[in-house]
Amino acid sequence: MLQRKFDQVVKGFFPNAMDAKDTSIHYLGKMQIDHKINISKVLMATSVCSDDINVPSTTFFNVLFGPFIMGGLGGLPFAGQTGMTAFAHHIPDEGSAFIFYGPHIGVTLEGDLGKMYRPRQEQTGNSCGALMLALSRFGDSNYKPVINEDDYQQMKLEESLIPYRDQILGSKNPAQAITEATYEIIDKKIHDHLKTCKDEFKVDTVVLLGGIIINTDYGLDDYFDARNFEVVDVRNL
Repeated sequence: MLQRKFDQVVKGFFPNAMDAKDTSIHYLGKMQIDHKINISKVLMATSVCSDDINVPSTTFFNVLFGPFIMGGLGGLPFAGQTGMTAFAHHIPDEGSAFIFYGPHIGVTLEGDLGKMYRPRQEQTGNSCGALMLALSRFGDSNYKPVINEDDYQQMKLEESLIPYRDQILGSKNPAQAITEATYEIIDKKIHDHLKTCKDEFKVDTVVLLGGIIINTDYGLDDYFDARNFEVVDVRNL
């Protein structure tokens, strides 16, 4: 079965990755059973890449309110503090907040990381396209991103990744390394914005689930490699 073959390929790169549907079931269960959260009053926010391929990656969308979109290219929370504040103001009364975040990366059945077959395309394409573009540019040691309003998100993404350039290019698998570095950037920004905007939340609980989305073939389930699951009491931030 094709899904089983993909399972082997994905876990060769991300041993702890779970099928996206299983991920949703697992963490919704933890929220309900372990933390007594009323799922019917949870508003979801995402900070994942704006790439269309990520829309079906999790069934959280089918259960929770939302999503409130924080992420842009690469998954960075470009909505910033204003976005986090708006999200805080939209949560149901006596409800909870859930933020799902992280970058994505494609993989083919042949084991090509950073590539995938998109719907109705015969040739592979980059995933994440923004990260693979940054990676190609980083190969030029003289390259420096220049922030401009016509390509702001890509340039800002690259500017955030520049401190990791040597680490990325020197790694065994640069496509995976740039994705891992992007996760670290997103995770820090989400925590920073949450702390800065904590007084805007009228509820006590914010659930965070961060990790890496792994895109497979069209029609097959994606995977998610969870890196952080925490239930935050915003009063104590």
